Amino acid sequence: MDSNTLLQPNPKAARKSKKDNGYKQPWMLHLMVLPAVLLVFVFSYLPMSGLLMAFQDYKAGLGISGSPWVGLKHFRYMLENEYFLQITWNTLFFACSKIIMNLAIPFIFALLLNEVRNMGLKRSIQTLVYLPHFLSWVTLSGILIDVLAQTGLVNQFLSGLFGIKPIFFLGDGFWFRFTIIFSDVWKEFGFNTIIILAALSGINPALYEAAEVDGANRIKQTMHITIPALIPILIVVATLALGNVLNANFDQVFNLYSPLIYQQGDIIDTFVYREGLLSGQFSFATAVGFFKSFISLILIVISYRLAYKFAGYRIF
Repeated sequence: MDSNTLLQPNPKAARKSKKDNGYKQPWMLHLMVLPAVLLVFVFSYLPMSGLLMAFQDYKAGLGISGSPWVGLKHFRYMLENEYFLQITWNTLFFACSKIIMNLAIPFIFALLLNEVRNMGLKRSIQTLVYLPHFLSWVTLSGILIDVLAQTGLVNQFLSGLFGIKPIFFLGDGFWFRFTIIFSDVWKEFGFNTIIILAALSGINPALYEAAEVDGANRIKQTMHITIPALIPILIVVATLALGNVLNANFDQVFNLYSPLIYQQGDIIDTFVYREGLLSGQFSFATAVGFFKSFISLILIVISYRLAYKFAGYRIF
C-alpha cells in the first residue's frame, strides 16, 4: 500500500465516527422536541386564522367565511377612541416601570448578597426571595386583597403605629398603580437576582486578587470590576425586555383591578378580554389584539438587534 492510499480518509471510519458522535440519530432529538412544537403549533399558530375577524364585522352565526368584510374600520375606530389611548398609556407605564424596577432592584440586591460570606445564610436568603416566583397570581392576588384591604393587616399596622387613615390600595388609582408595580417586583426580583448572581460567578477571581494587592477596597473592587463585568448581561436583559413593553401582566391586573380604577388600571389585555368575551365585540377586540401583537413583533426584532449590537448576544 503506497503512501497516497494511507493519506486518503477512510469513509467507513468517518461514518463510524459520526455515528459515535450522534450524527446518525438526530431524529431522537427531534422526537424529544416534537410535543412542544405541536403545542406551539396548535395553540399559537392555528389560532392566527382568527385574525381575519379584525377586518370583518364578525357574526358568530355566519362564521369567518360568511361575515362581511369591513376593511380597516375597527382599526380606525380604535385609533380614534380616546379610551384606547388611555389604556395604551397605562400599559406602557406599568410595563416600563416594571422593567426598570426589575433591573435596578435585583442588581442592587445581588451586589449586596454577593458580599455575604456565610454560604448557609446566603443560600437561605436567596431561597426565600426566590419562592414567590413559583406562586401564581391567582394565589397572590387573594393574599394581597386580604392584606391590603381597608381593614387588612397593612392598614391596621399603619393606623396603629403612625395613626394614618386606612388607604384604599386597590380602589384608588394612584395606590393601585403603586401596588401593581411593587407587588410584581416583590414576586419576581428573586428570580432576576439569580441571573445577576450567575453573571457574578463568572467573573475571574484573579481580578479581585490583583485589585486587592494594589490596595483596592471592596467598594473600589465593586465599582471597577464587578459593575463593569455585569453591564453586558444588564444590556441583554434590558433589550430583550423591550419586546414585552406592551405586556403589563394580564394575570396580575385582571385579578386585582375593579371598575373603580379602570381609568388608571385598565391595560390592553384586560380591555380586549372585556370587549371580546364579555361584550361580544369580537372584531374590535381582535383588531386591538392584532395591533398590540404587530407592535410587539417590531419591538422584539429591534430588541434582538440591539442585544447583538451592544452585547454580542444572538439566538438566530
